[in-house]
Amino acid sequence: MTIERETLKLEKRLCRQVGEAIVQFNMIEAGDRVMVCMSGGKDSYGMLDILLKMQARAPVDFELIAVNLDQKQPGFPADVLPAYLDSMGVKFHIETQDTYSIVKQKIPEGKTMCSLCSRLRRGILYKVAKELGCNKLALGHHRDDMLQTFFLNMFFGGKLKGMPPKLVSDNGEFMVIRPLAFVAETDLVRWAEHRQFPIIPCSLCGSQENLQRQLIGNMLRDWQKKYPGRIESMFTALQNVVPSHLMDARIHDFAHLQTTGVPDPDGDTAFDPESFAVPTLPGIQTIAV
Repeated sequence: MTIERETLKLEKRLCRQVGEAIVQFNMIEAGDRVMVCMSGGKDSYGMLDILLKMQARAPVDFELIAVNLDQKQPGFPADVLPAYLDSMGVKFHIETQDTYSIVKQKIPEGKTMCSLCSRLRRGILYKVAKELGCNKLALGHHRDDMLQTFFLNMFFGGKLKGMPPKLVSDNGEFMVIRPLAFVAETDLVRWAEHRQFPIIPCSLCGSQENLQRQLIGNMLRDWQKKYPGRIESMFTALQNVVPSHLMDARIHDFAHLQTTGVPDPDGDTAFDPESFAVPTLPGIQTIAV
């Protein structure tokens, strides 16, 4: 009985968090034809599963079309996803393109394949979206992916740049959305186990060891273990940016800053101690600090 109750709470939390992301960032509107990008991993299965639940109860009509790119990786079980999607009654399209050979040919042994693989995959998905008449592409990146991207850019790219919940595709034709933006990876793991999704491992890059993203992920998990609530606090920070307290002159005009004699809530604090409180995240209980 306890397991059933916990599973129900998990389902409600997932639906609430996905619903809040959709509403807050206006991800899905009436008449949208959304291409749900399926990799065969827990995240994309979970995204499709929750979007189907949201579609059934949404006040507006929109379409979902599941799309998988068969990259011709050796041993890829091409029948798994079609069988699953058929059993769910979901419209789907399988696109077959041998990007595996291209990546293996272009990337030296031992080097990270993710960047080239991702670019090739994204270009193909844009083409398929146009052919299918989809105006939006839903990707299965979750909260932890977004934080990892932020730290990857800061540590190795010298940028305060993350993975936004919604953005226009680089060709300007499609809206890319991430409905799992507020969802924790641990919840997706639990949901995948409960739903018994037929997970397909990535034999191209998933088996590569010591990827920087994996190292960053391990760092974040270690922080969360030692200091519970740290991930929630960092994720809140991505939604609470104060340009005047950074150093980018392109987004804050430091050069022409003038004193006004009028109190400024974003001005320098002379003596008052700063108070660090963690705001409440969608579907997550506030943590006292």
